[in-house]
Amino acid sequence: MQKIYLDNAATTQVREEVIAKMQQALGEFYGNPSSTHSFGRSAKTAVEKARKTIAKTLNAQPSEIIFTSGGTEADNMILRCAVRDSGVETIITSKVEHHAVLHTAEELQKEYGISLEFVDLDEHGNPKLDHLESLLKANDTKKLVSLMHVNNEIGNILDIEAIGDLCKEYGALFHSDTVQSIGHYALDVQSIHIDFLTAAAHKFHGPKGIGFAFIRKNSGLKPFIFGGSQERGFRAGTEPFHNIVGLEEAFVQAYENLEEEIQYVKGLKRHFIESVKKEIPEVMFNGLSGDLEHSTYTLTNVRLPFDKQKGLMLLFHLDLKGIACSKGSACQSGSNLGSHVLTEILSPEELEKPSLRFSFSKYNTKEELDYTVKVLKEFAES
Repeated sequence: MQKIYLDNAATTQVREEVIAKMQQALGEFYGNPSSTHSFGRSAKTAVEKARKTIAKTLNAQPSEIIFTSGGTEADNMILRCAVRDSGVETIITSKVEHHAVLHTAEELQKEYGISLEFVDLDEHGNPKLDHLESLLKANDTKKLVSLMHVNNEIGNILDIEAIGDLCKEYGALFHSDTVQSIGHYALDVQSIHIDFLTAAAHKFHGPKGIGFAFIRKNSGLKPFIFGGSQERGFRAGTEPFHNIVGLEEAFVQAYENLEEEIQYVKGLKRHFIESVKKEIPEVMFNGLSGDLEHSTYTLTNVRLPFDKQKGLMLLFHLDLKGIACSKGSACQSGSNLGSHVLTEILSPEELEKPSLRFSFSKYNTKEELDYTVKVLKEFAES
């Protein structure tokens, strides 16, 4: 049986170069980066080198890069500290954000009594800029806007520059969860009016358990985890040196090969869309995920013309055939409530049809996609 992995939005295969770097770090450079002897200094040098590498690519300062355990911690850190330390009284977000943002904002509303506002969405799931502007100018409270760059379920791409300009105009802080775009798109934090962004290495062929936050200098945020002086005193705890080295290598490989891999993976997505349309003409694409220009090249979210009862067996059937994909975010796979993203943009009738997210990487092939479409067609005709 073939084994085909089409769930790259959940996590990605680790590059061989990354594994080699991490093995070297685990075997040779095992000193504590905070120790002053040669073993510690070697580890510390590598940590700071990784920080500088990331900062240079994003056009940030090294001191603005804080290593975290991943995107969820980074989102929590930024939202919580913005309310606690920067006087934020209103968080403006959308109902199609990752739960790392939504649940954190809801908890902050309970704990601090902040206002939580949701920007209206168009029929495709994009935030309406005119409504965002009205929320920004509604009152004089200190505001933070949190909107993700690339939606992890439907692939819509936010006009991050326009959002940044609006936030600057009205004096609001701007945070973007860029977990699905870092490593896949070039970002320049000097050309975008953005205060905070977050990333996770395992979304671009790096290890799990490591990510980073960009926190613009003089943001006013104070330590999130207390203890030692690691991460400029902002996040205490011994640095996971092997993971940081792996993150750096994955980051370097992603941006050195960016254009080549964009074209290859975009070709896979185009091929999949054309093939599934041909074989299952009634198929629909959720959000803008069927639009190659207005959604990320890394994923598509299809709505299939099956009834609810048949749809219940679809994911199980694909798994039996060796195909890995998902209904939506892996972070809510244990929930029986369905996708909160699709709930916001689809009608009750459309929600009755099964929807699946297929996400692609450099390790996939057109032959794998042909097999997947063949299995889908056979299921449709069964």
